[in-house]
Amino acid sequence: MTRRPGRAGPAGPAGRARSTRSKGMNAGRTGLIAIGASVLGTFAVAVAGPSVMEPVLPGRPGQPPWSLGLHPSPYLVVPLTAAGLAAGTLGLVLVLRAIRRGWSVTARAILIAGLLAAAALTLVPPFGSSDHLSYAAYGRMLVTGHNPYTTTPAQLAALGDPVARAVQDWSGSPSVYGPLATGIQALASLAGGTSVRLTVFVLGLANLIAFGVTALLLHRMTRDSPARQLRAALLWAANPLLLQVLVAGAHVDSQAVVFGVAAVWCVRDVSPGPGWRRMAAAGALVGLGFGVKVTVALVGVGLAIWLVLVMGREWRRLVGLLAALGAGFGVTAGVAVVIGGSAMLRQSSRASDMVSIGSPWRVIRTIIQLVVTGGTASDIVKFGAIALAVVLAVLIIYGLPGILPGRDPDAGALGGPSYAAAGVAFALVLAWLFAWPYVLPWYDALGWALLPLIPMVSDPVVDGIGWLLLARTAALGFGYLPARATDVTMPPGLTWLQPVIRHGVTPAVLAAATVWLVVLMVRSGRRRGNPNDPPAPGNITDPRTVATKVAGGG
Repeated sequence: MTRRPGRAGPAGPAGRARSTRSKGMNAGRTGLIAIGASVLGTFAVAVAGPSVMEPVLPGRPGQPPWSLGLHPSPYLVVPLTAAGLAAGTLGLVLVLRAIRRGWSVTARAILIAGLLAAAALTLVPPFGSSDHLSYAAYGRMLVTGHNPYTTTPAQLAALGDPVARAVQDWSGSPSVYGPLATGIQALASLAGGTSVRLTVFVLGLANLIAFGVTALLLHRMTRDSPARQLRAALLWAANPLLLQVLVAGAHVDSQAVVFGVAAVWCVRDVSPGPGWRRMAAAGALVGLGFGVKVTVALVGVGLAIWLVLVMGREWRRLVGLLAALGAGFGVTAGVAVVIGGSAMLRQSSRASDMVSIGSPWRVIRTIIQLVVTGGTASDIVKFGAIALAVVLAVLIIYGLPGILPGRDPDAGALGGPSYAAAGVAFALVLAWLFAWPYVLPWYDALGWALLPLIPMVSDPVVDGIGWLLLARTAALGFGYLPARATDVTMPPGLTWLQPVIRHGVTPAVLAAATVWLVVLMVRSGRRRGNPNDPPAPGNITDPRTVATKVAGGG
């Protein structure tokens, strides 16, 4: 077949570009449809009312959150929840790939759509776990004069308290959350009184505010690039996995994440480094996050490591900035420790010894127990997890683009100090997520919040990390269908879910993701460590890629 002279056919550069854009447009639209279907499925499960996925909320009729009270069959809600996860995972894959191909949509539209979806999910009852019932009980303890760190919901229920009687899976456990979280729970208890339903709704509003503020911060921090801003909206505000496991689950993690992101925001737009006031503010915000969940302290450690990396031999300035960061953290976190007392620290320590069913460490601990007795196996697992977390953190910091000074000469064009700081904080958080023995799907929220802030380049390692985090969250979401045991009786046709998915598939996926993360980081570190190597396709050292990034490309 011949072509007219002077016209590029479909096989020419122009034709290939049009074909790529067309494929990207189709994939982007299909992905958005899949994300919308996922959110609708999540909303349908919640609004249907109590089921194996959704615990009962005692309270006066007509109080929010509202449901239809249909008491749907497990054969409906479990597959519908799984379908929501599957559609959401597929939607994210399609949309993110479409963005790489040049497809785009207004970031503000995605942001608003995500926040509206989060608000809608707050108006209906939480599902997926029964943690929100425990939150209500901890707030009730404080209001009624009991110490949440030494009192269990079961003990309060024995005194006839109606809120504590509603607690299911964690009725024998005191609170493991910080005083700030407990204070918010107490405010919700004051508003809700003896109504579990109304108390849970107020807690949901607090989570929604934190989720929304995080989304707005990410939108603001990525304003230098429309593509990065769109990606931030998709990875957080409109992320269908987070909308299901975090927002629809009404988990307190939203309140912790917002302080971690705000701390990174404090070190924005400053060169060569932030002043002591901003570092003190960042430390104070990390301390407030610590007052919700202690793991947010990883962000503070990341900022400290980043200071050491960027300040080099400027020892006097380095010491001053580290002191400011530590002082800010010490004030707020110190107040939290004083309020919570030794009982809070003791409960947090006990929680760190737990190994969840979906973790690969559960299998490893079982094997170790064949050789040793007592609590030795748990100690070995704990120390092994710490060692793995350290190794992963080093590999990720070494392998991520734009983090280590001098290894990526064009990294400065990609966003400034806050992106490098976020990259180090993200490295520590990701290392903790992949290494720690106790894993639940909503724990990944902190990683998803920081992912849009790392130096974003057309680099295989950045894409790879995103896909690994997506696979991890999806695997945990499927593994914990549902993440509750009390008052749950699965029908014979669904009893295979826990032994097959939670005990088998989920740990296998998490183990494989961890191994691949190590391989990915080692390869990336070797490539960046050898400046004589030719740049990989799309690598930051490729001049064409740098030119595209500086011009505002995806």
